[in-house]
Amino acid sequence: MVDKRDEADKLIDELIDGKTPEEIVGEGGLLQALTKRVYERALEGEMTHHLGYPPKSPAGKNSGNSRNGKTLKTVKTDTVDVSLSIPRDRNGDFEPQIVKKHQRRLPGFDDKVLALYARGMTTRDIQGHLEEMYDSEVSPALISAVTDAVLEEVSLWQNRPLDSVYPIVYLDAIHLKMRHSGQVKNQAVYLALGINSEGYKELLGLWIGEQEGSKFWLNILTQLKNRGVADILIACVDGLTGFPEAIEAAYPKAQVQLCIVHMVRNSLKYVSWKQRRSVAADLKMIYSAPDIETAEKALADFEVKYKESCPHIARSWRSNWTHVIPFFDYPAEIRKVIYTTNAIESMNAQLRKVTRNRGSFPTADSVKKVLYLALLRISKKWKRPIKDWVAALNHFSIIFDGRI
Repeated sequence: MVDKRDEADKLIDELIDGKTPEEIVGEGGLLQALTKRVYERALEGEMTHHLGYPPKSPAGKNSGNSRNGKTLKTVKTDTVDVSLSIPRDRNGDFEPQIVKKHQRRLPGFDDKVLALYARGMTTRDIQGHLEEMYDSEVSPALISAVTDAVLEEVSLWQNRPLDSVYPIVYLDAIHLKMRHSGQVKNQAVYLALGINSEGYKELLGLWIGEQEGSKFWLNILTQLKNRGVADILIACVDGLTGFPEAIEAAYPKAQVQLCIVHMVRNSLKYVSWKQRRSVAADLKMIYSAPDIETAEKALADFEVKYKESCPHIARSWRSNWTHVIPFFDYPAEIRKVIYTTNAIESMNAQLRKVTRNRGSFPTADSVKKVLYLALLRISKKWKRPIKDWVAALNHFSIIFDGRI
């Protein structure tokens, strides 16, 4: 029995034998010719199915409809432009499916444009890239049309139903420059990253506001509730004033955990370079303590040691102490999952990398398109539950009895 794959391989070998890369994939090359032939053969097949008889067949005589020449149409692919001969019928009711009427882009082209857009390239960048790589002239308007098609998908994603319970939700924001009323202003993009009951990361949504604030966060949390999130066990946040109150207003049972990394970072802002190492080491004695009692003693010692040089640090930790200490209720192996927003910080770092080359965004929709496409690419790597999730879930089931 002859293996069809072997026959196909032999045919391919014969076709590419002795040809240069340019002769294979370049303008007028083998790939372009094969693409043209395959699509035109498929179109002829569709016409035969539509009419009910093959070309030049006697069955077409007096059938009421027949072939009526061809129309030339140039379509774009993700590699080259291809000129196709589209068959017509005399009655004008032939509707090709493989290359539909008014379709100017073959499958793969839009995906290529969206992939480049998701990596932070502007429409002008993509235009230059396609022209340089594939000798394909594409207008910025066409690229915008391709990416605008994503907005409907963004809207559906942003309003999709969510799980009823998320054991952990990280809340944070990144800041981008965006044109607003003719001026370039800093805009906050709010992000909510959940850890679902199986331990997988799931971005719950993104929202755009003028500046980060607790009132806007309350609005976001209310939206999450309206989309089905009935309970959040632990909300991990940075040190924004009023943030814990906003969470408690929407989810009164949620345990609010301030990000320790943010606490330390904010504490070191006003410390001289000479003191930074010792202050950081003494702060570590607080958050790495085995229990709350030891942590409180370490904070008291810190307060005494730095009461002259850095009194504001101990005051900040004491005023936020209620929301600093929740992670002490958990074993050491799962504390890092709770006391730092590293999960969302890592995602934010990748988003900043995507947006770094843009001076400013022209509209809120352009921000949504870029970030949504980038997040789709980032989330493909979220294939495993977070580390030590089974241990964390067992612990949660005891502490939050009846809520999971």
